[in-house]
Amino acid sequence: SHIISEYVRMTDTERDQIDQDAQVFMRTCADAIHQLRTEAHKGVQSAQVKEHRTAVLDFIEDYLKRVCKLYSEQRAIRVKRVIDKKRL
Repeated sequence: SHIISEYVRMTDTERDQIDQDAQVFMRTCADAIHQLRTEAHKGVQSAQVKEHRTAVLDFIEDYLKRVCKLYSEQRAIRVKRVIDKKRL
């Protein structure tokens, strides 16, 4: 109970701001990956280097997609709680 008493709850405004910032950040990351993908093969002669860069970018893009999915799941839980709270 000592830990709970010191716990400060976030306001809905703070949560909304975090949501907005997270969405902007994820969009920025997706744009950066896309830009890297278009520039990754410029001037590269080696097929092995091209394949490596493609694999690295695929890995990064997949990781971002998993992060976005986790974020969406967490946000859905928050929205569900808000809806449930309004019903009560």
